[in-house]
Parts: sequence; structure tokens; C-alpha cells
Amino acid sequence: MIRVKDLMKRVVSIERNITIKEAAKIMSKMNIGSLVLVKKDKAIGILTERDIIKNISSLKKKIFSIISKKLIDIELNQNIEDAAELMARHKIKRLLVTEKGKLIGIITATDIIANSDVLNENSFL
Repeated sequence: MIRVKDLMKRVVSIERNITIKEAAKIMSKMNIGSLVLVKKDKAIGILTERDIIKNISSLKKKIFSIISKKLIDIELNQNIEDAAELMARHKIKRLLVTEKGKLIGIITATDIIANSDVLNENSFL
């Protein structure tokens, strides 16, 4: 059984006062689809490619005004079927990975799809 910790990636965090344009440059340079706003080892928001596209005409705006503050997380020892089910239920593409409440990584739908051969066929229903 593959666990979330086997597929998760390092989270890239940002400060709340950077602009959308600055965030987009970071994402482009690092070839990632999201950035997490962290305060004292706790995630308080996530900025995704979609957020940037929706606000493309306001690139000088600070990211704090557009980030998603409703965050869904998963414990690192849960299996990837649990992660897939959470993503499907909440209609999201990313889950923050935690260990005892502390942010330690991120797992994406792409990570899960790349390993879909080990998923139970009912995971996405």
C-alpha cells in the first residue's frame, strides 16, 4: 500500500505581502503549481495557478487578498486512496500533508494519477 508520505513533495512557502506577479515568478521558476502561506509552521492559505489566472489583470495585488484560506490536509501515514477520496469529495487538486498538525509537505492529484495503477477503482467515485 502506498502512503501519502511516499508521494508527497516539499512545500514551497511564501510571505503574505508579496504580489501575485512575484508569486507567479516563483512558481514558474520552480515549476510548481502552488505556494503555501505559512505562519509559525502552520499553513494559513494556498495560492494556486488558478488563483493567478483568475487575477491576471491585477498582478500588483498582494497574494493575501486572493489566496484560498479553506485548507484541507491529510496525515502523512494515510494511504493515497484516502487522499484521492478527499480530493474528489472537496473538488480540489492539492492536499497539505501534516504530521501531528504540523505542515510537512503537499500531495497533488497529479502525484496520485501517476500512481493510479495501485488505486482501488472506487477511489474516484
